[in-house]
Amino acid sequence: MAQETQKGIKFGTDGWRGIIADDFTFDNVRRVAGGIASYVTKHENPRRGLIIGYDTRFAAQRGAQVVAEVIASAGIPVKLANDYTPTPAVSYAVKNTGAAGGVMVTSSHNPWNWNGVKFKAKFGGSATPAIMGKIEQELLTEAVPKHDKAPIQEADFKAAYVAAICRFADTDLIGKAKFKIAIDSMYGSGRGVLAGIFRDLGVEYVAIRQEVNPLFPGINPEPIEPHISLLQETVTGEKCHAGLATDGDADRIGAVAEDGSFVDSHKIFCVLLRWLLERKKWPGDVTRAFNTTRMLDRIATKHGRKIYETKIGFKYAADLMMEREILIGGEESGGIGYSRFLPERDGILNSLLLANVMAEEGKPLGRLVADLQRDFGPHYYGRRDLHLAEEVKQSAIQRAGDESTQTLGRYRVLKKENLDGMKLFLDAPTNGNGAEAWILFRASGTEPLLRAYAEAASPQLVSEILETAENFVNAGP
Repeated sequence: MAQETQKGIKFGTDGWRGIIADDFTFDNVRRVAGGIASYVTKHENPRRGLIIGYDTRFAAQRGAQVVAEVIASAGIPVKLANDYTPTPAVSYAVKNTGAAGGVMVTSSHNPWNWNGVKFKAKFGGSATPAIMGKIEQELLTEAVPKHDKAPIQEADFKAAYVAAICRFADTDLIGKAKFKIAIDSMYGSGRGVLAGIFRDLGVEYVAIRQEVNPLFPGINPEPIEPHISLLQETVTGEKCHAGLATDGDADRIGAVAEDGSFVDSHKIFCVLLRWLLERKKWPGDVTRAFNTTRMLDRIATKHGRKIYETKIGFKYAADLMMEREILIGGEESGGIGYSRFLPERDGILNSLLLANVMAEEGKPLGRLVADLQRDFGPHYYGRRDLHLAEEVKQSAIQRAGDESTQTLGRYRVLKKENLDGMKLFLDAPTNGNGAEAWILFRASGTEPLLRAYAEAASPQLVSEILETAENFVNAGP
């Protein structure tokens, strides 16, 4: 849940976001930058400097310059991106150069009229809840430390990052496979990166929405339906074996199968986990967010790996990656990361790894998903974003948790969990070995929304449960 500090600044699951000109103003950017500078001065080694990047959103480049000026005025050296940069490239630069942290001016997948600021910790990943708490405390005190001004240097963060992810994947294998792949950067800061890698490898590809357009015309830069409809048309029209999409700052992934069907982040996570366990045989356990598919549990259990369930937000996965041997961690929104690379979600790396799996298995993406459904039981997933007044949101979550709520529509509630929001497990049919049905009600940490998430053993059942959940929310107390 977002915590409001003051003057319209709210911290959610991954930093601060706001409406451009209403909340996201350069004055507020300076306040956030001041809080970050104060945190770094007190808790890190400020001489190590900060990495600062920005995406393709309106005012993002100027916002990054504002952040750089505040940070440098605090005596902290700054390396500022010389171009639109994916968030994971900024995170890699932090870890690779030994910086004290990183700042990314972006609001990720939000609509065009949003922008924000993410902070990346010195380990090269989403700042842990403890770190975010300290930055919020500095912000509350209006901290803006002053010191002899440190230098601001422009730098390219993309080249070293591209080299690193190409070492992590088996690019020789990807290059030899005869698959044709569509790439959708959704007008975001991943523009040209995956296309450049495929071009160098000799992979046949079609790239769409690579140009800069901060209005993100007709879409939110979120790699889910309906925003990936152009990618779906491209895959079928160009006879591609898969379509790969990254969000506004390229840390999230979405995909399309060869028949044009949407492959959600849950199936992507499962395809990658299965490959890591069966082909790579890398050690480590698995962490997944509260709103992700339980097919992951079945895959992990089959291979004797432990599943850790976390609150929603990649910072919780990153926190676990610092404490334990975690092979892979991920969340519903398309963020997936690997401890042995970076405790950070990365849409471009995961796109490359999906191409790697396809190459190694010799199968287009849809076949890989069909194999999962056959071997681990049919799992289908859906989400609805409900724009509601705050009191309606909170009332719905409270009612869902009330002892008196023992049914949802025609299904009995078997149990409830409240790790992050309120999840109800339902006695709906599993169609043999399919998913156990559940519905989760949760208020967004970054937007004025109530989200309803559902998983069940058929698409029809998911739709029914989501429809019933929306009726439950709208019925009121």
